[in-house]
Amino acid sequence: MITRTLHTLQKARGFSTSSIPRTTSVTLKALGLDSYNLGVYNGKWGGNGDVVESVNPASGDVIGAVQQASASDLNDTLDQAAKAAKVWREIPAPKRGEIVRQMRNALFSKIEPLGKLVSLEMGKILPEGIGEVQEYIDIADYAVGLSRMLNGKVVPSERPGHMMMEVWNPLGVVGIVSAFNFPVAVYGWNSAISLVCGNPVVWKGAPSTSLTSVAVTKILAEVLETNGLPGAICSLASGGAEIGHSMAKDKRINLLSFTGSTNVGRKVALTVQERFGKCLLELGGNNVIIVHNDADLDLAVRSTLFAAVGTAGQRCTTTRRLFLHEEIHDTFIERLQKAYSQVKIGNPLEPGVLCGPLHTKQAVAAFEQGISDVKAQGGKILYGGSVLNIPGNFVEPTITSIAHDAPVVHREIFAPILHTIKYSDIKDAVAWNNEVGQGLSSSLFTTDPERIFRWIGPSGSDCGIVNVNIPTNGAEIGGAFGGEKETGGGRESGSTAWQQYMRRQTCTINYSGMLPLAQGIKFE
Repeated sequence: MITRTLHTLQKARGFSTSSIPRTTSVTLKALGLDSYNLGVYNGKWGGNGDVVESVNPASGDVIGAVQQASASDLNDTLDQAAKAAKVWREIPAPKRGEIVRQMRNALFSKIEPLGKLVSLEMGKILPEGIGEVQEYIDIADYAVGLSRMLNGKVVPSERPGHMMMEVWNPLGVVGIVSAFNFPVAVYGWNSAISLVCGNPVVWKGAPSTSLTSVAVTKILAEVLETNGLPGAICSLASGGAEIGHSMAKDKRINLLSFTGSTNVGRKVALTVQERFGKCLLELGGNNVIIVHNDADLDLAVRSTLFAAVGTAGQRCTTTRRLFLHEEIHDTFIERLQKAYSQVKIGNPLEPGVLCGPLHTKQAVAAFEQGISDVKAQGGKILYGGSVLNIPGNFVEPTITSIAHDAPVVHREIFAPILHTIKYSDIKDAVAWNNEVGQGLSSSLFTTDPERIFRWIGPSGSDCGIVNVNIPTNGAEIGGAFGGEKETGGGRESGSTAWQQYMRRQTCTINYSGMLPLAQGIKFE
């Protein structure tokens, strides 16, 4: 793999040369953290598992350490969560919403240090780190309103003197296994909705972002304690794969929400299904932007840049495939290369930086393998393709040209690699969008109404998120978030996603004093 020196990049595009700052005690102190922290909370703090260090991916410096959960810690936490469920479910939903409102305010008061911690620990740029905390705040606002609208329905009964209705009740304990790339927001989507629905939550964040998990839990725990409520309503069991596997197997978890890779998600689904549990899966994406010949090219270039380079290509909604109509292909590539050349890479806390590091050395290795596979499978590197020869996990955002059906194109690589493909017929572009295993997000850039409505119709994109003239990423919290096929089929956040966190019951009440049977059956 070719590496580029700092001097070369300085000349090429004004690479950030400032030193990556060490985490100051101010950030940790503002969040109630220290250099060593307990990573289990169920009304009290503890932890008897391994101690895991959190490393700044931009510098390799250790930020702090978290004592993970042992098997015994998880067992105790699930016991406490089950007890808390009996208290929490009896509190009226609007009152539960009031607690979530207080949590929202507590998060807002810590948005700056928490956003900074996300940047330090995960590696995304500071505006994205703060934006992620804002996303939790937004879904909390949504959940507060939702707490007064968990409505059932009245169903007409065919029997006289009978009332039939649909009622929603709390499901039980909800387990949340979140990924490194959104260490705050994904938990927020699940926990805010789950809490107003009457369910306590048990959270296992990614081990590499354990400090963020502890910081968020401390904020929520203070609200619960102030209101005299069991702390186990927002439990935390930091840990690795073994803790996640135990959560998937445990019948005390009524719903397991898992965010991660398709390969691990498949195992989670099978494990949960073995005990006839419920799971909500948010897995991989292989997302497409299609730019037709009538598109607004300025809008499409800006959108592609954000969707492909934002978060250093580490969003599940990152654009990984770009289909360009043959009439605008060359012009678009030229403009996109120019846009890429202006992207500042470096310290995610520094103003003006648009692309931070990859999260781990393993991600850098996956990037290298992806570039090698592109070349081996007949593709070309149009821009980038290098690992940067500086401290941290930095790579160049990369543009390739390759066939739509190359195996590397069908594989999700969690790095800023954008595959470009030329097409002449929009029907082919739609078919290529749909031919991969994943089905999360897709976007078409066009100004033609017929093309737009075919794209969002039954023969259009098969993804869970289908956009027009906006990027594949940056979803709003009001819509249901999730995808089809190997993306898992789960839905989080807005719309009717709340129904996954509740038990649907059909209730029939006979007030007639008679016993007429359905379908006119006589049993006398």
